[in-house]
Amino acid sequence: MLYDFYHGLLTDKQKEYMELYYREDYSLAEIATLNNVSRQAIYDNIKRTEQVIESYEDNLKLYYKYEARSKLYDQLEERLKEIDRKSIKLIQKLKNID
Repeated sequence: MLYDFYHGLLTDKQKEYMELYYREDYSLAEIATLNNVSRQAIYDNIKRTEQVIESYEDNLKLYYKYEARSKLYDQLEERLKEIDRKSIKLIQKLKNID
């Protein structure tokens, strides 16, 4: 899920390896063969990329904010059936996330 939020910050190679490995379900050996590098090089690149993505999330918290917003929207949707103070408080929380 974090890849969806941060793939735009990755290099072309990082994106290619991640896409092939996670989305296309290629093995490390298959990716290595396609790119004329060792299986270990692919593994190392994918692991480093995962660390980079996790670091982006630790600093930017885009996924965390997305999840928080989604939960608040769900709560708001339930409460909008009857307008009350709780609905207004939820709207304020949404405004304050970013």
